Amino acid sequence: MKILDVLYREAVLMNLKALDKKGVLEELTTPVAQYTGILPEALINVLLERESLGSTGIGGGIGIPHGKLQTITEPILGFGLSRKGVRFESMDGRPTHIFFLLFTPENSTGLHLKLLARISRLLKNDTLKERLLNSGNCEEVINIIKENDEDF
Repeated sequence: MKILDVLYREAVLMNLKALDKKGVLEELTTPVAQYTGILPEALINVLLERESLGSTGIGGGIGIPHGKLQTITEPILGFGLSRKGVRFESMDGRPTHIFFLLFTPENSTGLHLKLLARISRLLKNDTLKERLLNSGNCEEVINIIKENDEDF
């Protein structure tokens, strides 16, 4: 499965406005909520519960908020870009700019971990991160990911 198999264009947000963790989660979940029919508050609660275990701000300007949902059958991935950066309680204490939001079905632990690992591997490429940071629109983000998106 490729990242683009589960990334929804409607969930690619190019200019996040929020300056804190909860605000970013609210922005990122809005298009996913519309797609799934799950209330945004329910999605945010799942993410905040996961965040209580430890921040999904992995450092290097990257955050990968994620959670599992009983009511979906396929993974859903969103993307957000904060030009200003967000205090996201990252491991390195620095602002977070690039976000991948991931929800997977409750019973898909293997797939969940594989997608998290794939996103992490993708974002270890500094050139790719820089290109994402400088991207101007949804199509550009998708093309950057497509160039580097490999099956796992």
